[in-house]
Order: sequence, then structure tokens, then C-alpha cells
Amino acid sequence: RKGWARIPLRHRGKALVTVTKPGYDPSSTRLQLSNRPRVGVEIYQSKLQWRIYGATPSRTQAHPAIHLRPPFRVVWAKPIGGLIEFPAVVDHGVAYIGNQEGAVKAFSMRDGTLLWRRRTRHTELAASPAVYGRFLVVHGMDGYVYLRNRVNGRLLWRFSAGSAIESSPVVRNGIDYFGTWNGNVYALDLLRHRVRWVFRSGYKITSSASFGGGTLYIGDYGGRLLALYPRTGRLRWTASVNGRIYGTPAFAHGRVFVPSSDGRSMTAFSSRGRRLWSIGTGAYVYSSPAVWGGRVFFGSHNGVLYCVSAANGRVLWSFGSGAPISGSPAVVGNIVYFSNLRSGIYGLKAGTGRRVFRFRDGQYVAVSGNGGKLLLHGYSRLYAVEHRRR
Repeated sequence: RKGWARIPLRHRGKALVTVTKPGYDPSSTRLQLSNRPRVGVEIYQSKLQWRIYGATPSRTQAHPAIHLRPPFRVVWAKPIGGLIEFPAVVDHGVAYIGNQEGAVKAFSMRDGTLLWRRRTRHTELAASPAVYGRFLVVHGMDGYVYLRNRVNGRLLWRFSAGSAIESSPVVRNGIDYFGTWNGNVYALDLLRHRVRWVFRSGYKITSSASFGGGTLYIGDYGGRLLALYPRTGRLRWTASVNGRIYGTPAFAHGRVFVPSSDGRSMTAFSSRGRRLWSIGTGAYVYSSPAVWGGRVFFGSHNGVLYCVSAANGRVLWSFGSGAPISGSPAVVGNIVYFSNLRSGIYGLKAGTGRRVFRFRDGQYVAVSGNGGKLLLHGYSRLYAVEHRRR
């Protein structure tokens, strides 16, 4: 309705139909129209998809365009076949997720139907995949980058980085940026099948890369935040925190927010590398931060979710969950969601910290999803939920 369908007519066979509507992604498909005067074609809005880890290239772990809020009802639930440590990504009605057994699965967001499953032998997957155009980009602990057809999962190409990859992809203009356990940062051209550049940090990297203000940011186990030029890989500047950086930096408001695991802290830097503030928790901070509304949200192994001012690091509120928080929070519809290692998924009002949601299954990951459904990540099951009218 209120869109356009461009239909090149042919005498025989199927017609190639391209359906468009303002604000939506165009969709092309071949349809047999001779006996079907009316055919429905699903189209989607880019702004309502969750195509990469962290929701945005700046890894803010916040999705401002999705407005789903509790109460929820479970629409479907599916076993993943192993521990879920990183969230699913979603595009055009399909959720893609990997597991510790090395399998990538694609589920219909509508009803949970398994659309395809592809096994990567002799490795585990410890990162979220990423959707880029018609491709699904998968990083493996065997050191390979796998480029798959996102429609059927067929392997199109693979590249060996020579070391385990725990870093989730971020793809810009066909270039996949990521780090490896042997300390290298790669810019890999997925379209031309070649390496653009490699930066050698000298320290193990588990952090994913993030973009902000024309700069690529990534952390390493040497406790350094690296700011690189994306086109050349040249080091722009480096800044240090007080311990290893396991999680992923987030960029927002002209600032970079960096977790430190054994440094037990969250630190903010300016876009030029000046330290602005740091807050200690007294326990490990593996959690990557979520940034929303001038606030930074992160968890600690002391069981506390912190909400601090992005401007000065002042604690605005905190919530004690009673068990270590290892994964990253995510903000959707003004609700901040997180999991802890014992008692499942919590949803708190981002402004006040008041609890408004609880789901008993969950450990590392809280939510991802799209404009129609949220995905709750249990220990080894994936749940799709939608708003339930009271």
C-alpha cells in the first residue's frame, strides 16, 4: 500500500518485481503472476534492523528507532545448541546467530522457523556475525573470516588471519575491521578478497572495533585504546587505561568510553585522546558500555549495573543484581536490559533505574531484535517476544 512495484512484463516464466516505498529498503524478487492477481511482498526499514554487534558502527549498544517495551509475550523459542555469549543480528525478517559448537543458524523472525544451518568444523564462534548487503560475515576462533550468502548460508569465500578472532565484524564500504588474538588489527576488503592493511599492536585483542568521527577505535590487552585512520591503518593516537581491555569501546557525544577488565573500571576519553574521567568498581569490568541520552551504562562482576553521566562520570543511579554481570547492556525503548550470570535478564528504566522487566533465562546477553520483535538471549535458547497489551 502507498508504494510502487516495477514489473518488467515477460511472455513466459516469472517476472522480476522490485517493490519500493519511501523510507523502506527496495526488495526485488521473481514472481509467477499469471494466476495470482495479487501478491504480497514484505519490505523493511533499514532503521529498524540490528545488523551488527552493538546496534551501530559506534557500538553504542542502543537502538533509538525501536520502541518496543514491556510487558512482553513470548512468540517463539528455539534451542541454539550451545552457550549464547554474543547476541543475534537481525535483517529483513531473519535472525542470525552463532554458537560455541561452530554452527551459524538463521531463524525466521515471524515464527522461529529454522531457515538454514551451517556448521564450521573444528572451531567455536565467540562473536556476533554481521549483515552487509547480501552477505553474512562470520568470525571464527579458528582464525578464519567466513563470507556467506545470507539467504541460504552458502560459503562464498574465506580468509585466514592466522589467529583466533573474538572481535565482532564492523563493515564499512565493503571493508571488515577486526582484531585478533595475536594482536593484529585488519582491514579486509570483502569484495576484492584482499587485505587493505594490518596494524600490529603487539598485544592480544578481543575487543571489537568501533567507528566515531572518522576514526577507528579498538582496545588491546596492553591496556591501550588505539585510534586508527580507517583508510590507511596509521596510528592517530593511543591512550592507556589501568588494565586489559577485553570489551568494546563505544563512541558518542565526541567521546570514547572504554571498559577495562582487570583494571575494574570505565574510562572516558576525548576524540583526541585526553582522559576525561574514570570510575572504578572494585571488580572485573568485562561489559562493553551502552550509551544513550547522555548516560553510560555498564555492568561489573560485583553484580552492579551502573548508570553514569557521559559528561563527568558521576554515578546517576546503580542497581544491584546479586550476581556478576559479564555481558553488555543494551538500551531499547528507554529501557536498559542486561543479564547476570545467575538470575536472568533484567529491564530497568534508563532514566531512574527502576525495574520494569524480569526474565528468568539469561546469562551473558540480554537483547537484540527489530521493529516488530525483541530477541531475549537465554543460556542456550533464543526467545522472540512482542508487546503484550494489558
